[in-house]
Amino acid sequence: MAVTLPESRLDEEWRLVEQVTETVFKLPTAEVVGDTHLYEDGHLRDTVREATDGTHDLPWRFFFSTDLTFRPPLAPGFGTASVFPTVVSSARREFAGDLRERGFTEVDRQRSERMRLSSGSRARLNRYTAHYPLTETAVVVEGWLAVWTAGGSFALAGGAYPVDGLDELVPSVVLSPGSYRNDLLDMIKTVG
Repeated sequence: MAVTLPESRLDEEWRLVEQVTETVFKLPTAEVVGDTHLYEDGHLRDTVREATDGTHDLPWRFFFSTDLTFRPPLAPGFGTASVFPTVVSSARREFAGDLRERGFTEVDRQRSERMRLSSGSRARLNRYTAHYPLTETAVVVEGWLAVWTAGGSFALAGGAYPVDGLDELVPSVVLSPGSYRNDLLDMIKTVG
């Protein structure tokens, strides 16, 4: 299954910045390899970088999609349902860890819900909050992670966006958390 954004979604705002294939986590009997596409809101990043003379050059809004494969493949008789809870748990841990590696603190997993994707699959969706510390204050960030199966494969998609504080750092930035959330959830639905 290919979980990439269609070319029509890429524009002056959203751009593909990285494609990587790597082991994303290990299970007792296999390693889980992810083929990940990372996208960012280039306009927002450029605006903040220019306003702060490069001090805060981060992907403030980002989206990723990942196809997961097992090496070696799951043994016959082991369906995706048997390892789904383990994959979800590992994906949650990795997503929170990735946020911390990007410099975010106070990463906290919030509620969990289900989401219907464009393909008809159902994803488990988790909400996160985090802070990016600045000298005087912090930028509050909200993130979402979706995990689902389709056709015997696993996929992940998610991202994060600022909800408060970035406009204090760069007054020309007009935050729109509701619009950011809707856009991110729409991209998750699109790749699913």
